[in-house]
Amino acid sequence: MLAGSPRDGMPSVSVVIPVRDDAARLEQCLAALEASEVRPLETIVVDDGSTDDSGDVGRRRGARVLRLPTSHGPAHARNRGAEVARGDLLFFVDADVLVFPDTIAVAAKVLADGGPAAVIGSYDDRPGHPSFLSQYKNLFHHWVHQTSREEAWTFWTGCGAIRRDVFLGLGGFNEGYAKPSIEDIELGFRLRARGHRIRLEKTMLARHTKEWRLVDLVRTDVFQRGVPWIALMMRDRFAASDLNISAESRHSTVLSYLLVLALVATPFRPEIWPWTVGFAALAWSAVVWLHRDFYRFFVEKRGAWFALRVMPMHLLFFLYSGLCVPLGVLAHYADRRRAERTRTGPGVRELEPLRVDAKGAGS
Repeated sequence: MLAGSPRDGMPSVSVVIPVRDDAARLEQCLAALEASEVRPLETIVVDDGSTDDSGDVGRRRGARVLRLPTSHGPAHARNRGAEVARGDLLFFVDADVLVFPDTIAVAAKVLADGGPAAVIGSYDDRPGHPSFLSQYKNLFHHWVHQTSREEAWTFWTGCGAIRRDVFLGLGGFNEGYAKPSIEDIELGFRLRARGHRIRLEKTMLARHTKEWRLVDLVRTDVFQRGVPWIALMMRDRFAASDLNISAESRHSTVLSYLLVLALVATPFRPEIWPWTVGFAALAWSAVVWLHRDFYRFFVEKRGAWFALRVMPMHLLFFLYSGLCVPLGVLAHYADRRRAERTRTGPGVRELEPLRVDAKGAGS
């Protein structure tokens, strides 16, 4: 990938892509970047201990490849890429995400006027993988971003850009998250705590090509996102009413547990089953009413049958979201104790500025 020149008055952009054993989708990601209207100054692929030919794919596509001998997670990998980047802006994208020709141009334009310190985009409404779960999950993500406030309070590495000097000054991503988790959200919290603004630009689109499977979906939402997110909100004593934790979602979580409890009680008290079943139906009707626009969205995008299949997945979402709360509380206190002992891990709020390595490691 040849380096491009920024348009007059536009900041230069370094694209940073962490990858681990995902050569095929990395190839698609880099091909999409080559069609950008505003060509990045450089594209840096950080090979996070891959055992496949991900690094070779990056080199063949003209990217600068940093080879890490062992994997320490995407937070560590992105930080290493940021340290050697030369652009005014760092544009983070995942290896399984395809940008559109105008995606980088939109990011550069938003950050060119000296306003926000960072900008995040949104998945589009045409996910790359055709399976029901993959369509549901990525359309859910699209819905959340398209209906959220433009003044954001989290960062997002699926498709997000940040001023490089601000990123380095904050210490980059918290490498206490040794696996894919909420390192981007945590960075967003620190950005806002320092008085920086984050813009959610709904026209800054990208396409997710990941195939979701049920076990992976639940594991990711609970242990890699939900639980550490609750712990993070406790750490910073911050509670938002946006994205996946809106008031409607919190109410629906309570209603979903009441629904399940009513149905579980029915076999033990058969004489009251009309009441318990009726209560469960009423509870679910309330959930559907609270999220009527959400279901209408799925009907418009994929039809009524698809929207009906979304309903049990949505119920499951509320049930495991409720489980994240007590688990997140426990994780918060465990993180705090570990941080006090070792000064490492997600419990550490302030990070040292990242070093600037003009040469860096690479291959």
